[in-house]
Amino acid sequence: MQAVTEDRLALLAEMESKYEQKDTEYFVSLLEHPDYVIRTRATCILVDFGGEDKVPYIAKVLKNDENELVRHEAAFSLGQMCYSSSVSSLADATLNDPSMFVRHEAAIALGVVGNKEAKETLQKALNDPDKPVVESAIVALSNIEFMEKLSKNEKFAKLTGG
Repeated sequence: MQAVTEDRLALLAEMESKYEQKDTEYFVSLLEHPDYVIRTRATCILVDFGGEDKVPYIAKVLKNDENELVRHEAAFSLGQMCYSSSVSSLADATLNDPSMFVRHEAAIALGVVGNKEAKETLQKALNDPDKPVVESAIVALSNIEFMEKLSKNEKFAKLTGG
């Protein structure tokens, strides 16, 4: 375990340098790294770089990563990015991911992004066998309704979704 930690720390130091250079390609390549800690960090960094062009990379992580924590972080990240182009990936995860943890986070993210497709998915998620997913769908639907009917402050509305 010690060698893994030292290797990880060395890579994190390299990542910090690449972050300062805004090296998108470097972080995209790390999405395939064998260490889930590195994949999680790379996901977050790509989101921090911003831009809708990052959505397909994060969506791929959400769909394909073997680790539920990494997929959860990808769902959270897509919600934070708030692009409607992420809705189909979040909808798929909300309804089909094997992990309740990921389905819950994808539902919350849909409530932040919010649109008609998101609402339809969240209505279906009300039938999820796991209570936290159902509760997340309720929170998300409430947030979408608030955004549509009452909100005057878009930033505030996005924050209330998760």
